[in-house]
Amino acid sequence: MSGHSDSGNSGGGSGVNRDTAQVDMPVAPPQRSGPIGVRGSTPVPPKPALTGPVPLPADGRSDASPMVRTVERHLDEILAAVPQPDAIELAVLDAQGLLCAEDVVSQRALPAFDQAALEGYAARAEDVAPASVRRPVELAVVGESVAGLDAPTAIGPGLAVKVSAGAMLPAGADVVVPGVWTDNGTARVAVQAGPPPGSYVRRTGDDVAPGDSAVHVGTPIGPAQISLLAAVGRDRVLVRPRPRVVVLSAGSELVDVTAAPAPGQVVDVNSYALAAAARDAGADAYRSGILPADPRRLSEVLESQLLRSDLMLISGTLSGSGFDVVQEALAQLGETRFRQVAMHPGPAQGFGQLGRDGVPVICVPGEPVAALVSFEVFVRPAIRLMLGKRQLFRRTVQAISGQQLLSPLGYRQYLHGTVMRHPDGGYVVEPVGDATDALLARMARANCLIVIDEDVTEVAAGGLVTVMPLLLGG
Repeated sequence: MSGHSDSGNSGGGSGVNRDTAQVDMPVAPPQRSGPIGVRGSTPVPPKPALTGPVPLPADGRSDASPMVRTVERHLDEILAAVPQPDAIELAVLDAQGLLCAEDVVSQRALPAFDQAALEGYAARAEDVAPASVRRPVELAVVGESVAGLDAPTAIGPGLAVKVSAGAMLPAGADVVVPGVWTDNGTARVAVQAGPPPGSYVRRTGDDVAPGDSAVHVGTPIGPAQISLLAAVGRDRVLVRPRPRVVVLSAGSELVDVTAAPAPGQVVDVNSYALAAAARDAGADAYRSGILPADPRRLSEVLESQLLRSDLMLISGTLSGSGFDVVQEALAQLGETRFRQVAMHPGPAQGFGQLGRDGVPVICVPGEPVAALVSFEVFVRPAIRLMLGKRQLFRRTVQAISGQQLLSPLGYRQYLHGTVMRHPDGGYVVEPVGDATDALLARMARANCLIVIDEDVTEVAAGGLVTVMPLLLGG
């Protein structure tokens, strides 16, 4: 089959490179027989034909119907419209995980003085060059230099200074002899090996010189970058901020998690799940819960949430009458278009821009499995683009399918599965349930999405499929 791999640059979907990469996974347990070790030696019976999306007309292409658009086209529209928030200045610890938005130029030299890289004796290289275990060179120890204190001003021929790691070197010293290469003498020291000039010495500005860029624009700020920023004297830094994502759920059948649902009612899990997914993608997510059914209150909630939104995310059954009041309220704030996208689950999708600032709103299906799949396909790349990330899409791998997989013609299928490293190399993947399932417990056991292209209706057991590992923070 022709795999679809989502990884690429910071541009829109149509120009994004698709590749694969190695991903750490648990190792599948060895099996007794079979080329890929699936379910021992018992063959897997074929699954029944899928229910769900109706295969597209004509030649099965997703553009065969003008009412159905491709995944790429819908994603491109979203990525082209999402804003990239202005850079803000944060304390360096608050900037962790964000992208640097400035070239941080150091005004200091690192290190600020010539210093010892390890504990030993500062000496002149020419004095210790002939030293050996059989014929050690003896030097007079004329002082000691400890980190944080001034060292003796200088040493001459035949002299040494005992130094600790990070201590200032005396003038004239061009090498540090490790203590383990000596007899660790106090008044005189016997050197048993002579390192070449410059060994175990950190010269002024070796790491960073004044005027050097310590951290570049676009660099992710992690512990190492925070260490460097602190070293050059920066306690604040300009960064690309986390986008503010407001998560809302629509549906008259929804009740809050603390309420006991009556017959016909369901707990609002989407506002929790999607807020968690947005945070994992790097956003500041605000779970605003269930939208009110009253049109006036609904409009007031939407307008108030726009004030703190860089992106609004609404889940609900888009094709049902219960969502009509939401569509009407959205229409008062801007243009939101609802379309069928050639994907399963969750072909019903919506996107628009609201308010004077054109805040993007993404509407995803209300069914929880479809909502989270839609998040992975459309919302997560948008959040990463707003963060300034170069890698918008999750890495993918090619894996051997442990059983037969069926997919509706003309729709890109996303199946939850478990992927593991195979003992013989590569990856093996098994679906969790089938495409007709919408079970939260099964989804919670999955660690990947199996992606089957629109023109593929069947993948035989042992065939290759594209797998998107769902790594936290990945």
